[in-house]
Parts: sequence; structure tokens; C-alpha cells
Amino acid sequence: MASTSSDIKKGLCIEYNNDIYAVVDFQHVKPGKGAAFVRTKLKSVTNGKVVDNTFPSGHKITVVRVERRKFQYLYKDDMGFHFMNNENYEQTSMAPEMIENNQFLKEGMDIEILFHAEKEIPLIIELPMSAFYEVKYTEPGLKGDTATNTQKPATLETDAEVRVPLFINIGDKVKIDTRTGDYLGRT
Repeated sequence: MASTSSDIKKGLCIEYNNDIYAVVDFQHVKPGKGAAFVRTKLKSVTNGKVVDNTFPSGHKITVVRVERRKFQYLYKDDMGFHFMNNENYEQTSMAPEMIENNQFLKEGMDIEILFHAEKEIPLIIELPMSAFYEVKYTEPGLKGDTATNTQKPATLETDAEVRVPLFINIGDKVKIDTRTGDYLGRT
């Protein structure tokens, strides 16, 4: 058990409403009249839903201990996505619903999986913030199309659909933000 007023911080995982939530943002408020309270924004680690909640000062919260472990993405089949633990080389599989933006998973990519420390169950699978991909298909660009900020659709090597500038061609390597799918640059 922990107290909200002194122990709450960003990234802390707590048990709330029979689910596990990560603290995304918090603000300690001490009004001129009345008791202090902590205004929080919590994100469910099981379904990604974000909720706002206000805890009174001194309210007891249950902290959930989580561990980050490095895994490598191997392949996808009918069973789901398969990963290998980088420390002990054990393999595990995850359902596609557990992985946000799974269209950006590339074979050999290093990812982190957040585990519930006591129950040994995976909670969140985190991809790197950005990664490089080869453009598998896009309409050809025309000479002089770099003056505007117009974008066109492109298919990456992982079959993910993104929007890229007009000067990108098939075979180019592009840097993509794996959280939003935005184009960040070219190599």
C-alpha cells in the first residue's frame, strides 16, 4: 500500500477498479479551502483505455510491481506473434490484440514486454519509438515534387500502410514513428 499524495509518480502501475493502470499524468492540488487531492490521468495496461480520476490526499493505493524484459520479435503465425527472451532464449507467443500497432513489428526487432512481477503475466508490449522500414510499394514520384508538403500512400515491408512524401520511391528506407505511423525521415 502506498499513499497518493507522496508516492504517486508518472509511470507507476497501480491496481484500480479491478484492473491495472499506469499513471500517465498527475497533479497535486491544494486548494485554499478544503482538503488537498491528487488529480490523475490513468491508462489501463490491459485495454489501453485512459481515465481521469481524483484521489483524496492520503488515499491508499495498491502499487503493482512490474518488470521490463527485453525480447526479440521472431515471426507471426496462426498462434499469434512469437518472441524470444534475450536473456534465457525462451520463446513466448502473444495474441495480436495485446500489441498496439502490431503492423510495425519487423522480424529481428527488439521490443520490451512489461510483466506483472508476482503473477508473471505480460501486460504491455512496447515497440521502439521509431524504426527503419523499406518501402515495398508506392506510386512513383515525379521530378520537382519536393516543393509541397503533399503525401502519398506507401506499403512498407511489414505490409503496414503509411503516408510518405512524394519523392519517396520503392526500395527507399524510411524512418517511421511506430506509435502514430507518421513519416519521420529517409536514410
